[in-house]
Amino acid sequence: GQVFFEGRDITDLPANKRQLNTVFQKYALFPHMNIFENIAFGLRIRKKPESYIRDKVRYALKLVNLVGYEKRSIDSLSGGQQQRVALARTLAQDPRIILADEPVAALDPVTAKQVMDDFKRINQKMKISILLNIHHVDLALRYCDRVIGIRAGEIVYDGPASEVTEPVLHQIYEGEEG
Repeated sequence: GQVFFEGRDITDLPANKRQLNTVFQKYALFPHMNIFENIAFGLRIRKKPESYIRDKVRYALKLVNLVGYEKRSIDSLSGGQQQRVALARTLAQDPRIILADEPVAALDPVTAKQVMDDFKRINQKMKISILLNIHHVDLALRYCDRVIGIRAGEIVYDGPASEVTEPVLHQIYEGEEG
């Protein structure tokens, strides 16, 4: 298929030239790099000046409440903290859209709520759209403005989260109406 962003085909555009970034379920952090280096990685690939990188990393860490963690190893962090580092790495790239693939699937309920709070705050404060793939229905209904329910590759619901009813959920999960 093709990928269009703001009416432009970006299918063949290199990932570092797109204005969208991904937060993965398994974090996709580099275990041999500390937190600062993980967040700076994409900026270095884009050959940004070191002073710019330092400022962007500090700002991204502030956004995810991890100031002071720069020199820590990835292995020393909890799952929620690792997910926040992955989010900070994405934010440092100044995305217009964040694609988040099951970002809370491996987290306990309290940490999952904290990460979802981060996403909502970033969406509202920075006006970054977040496309979230999530199977936690309660979190989706609580944090998302719009829900797109997909069953067997087909959209079976597309509308406000506030209008998702039991019959809609049944249709999404069971494939039947009402």
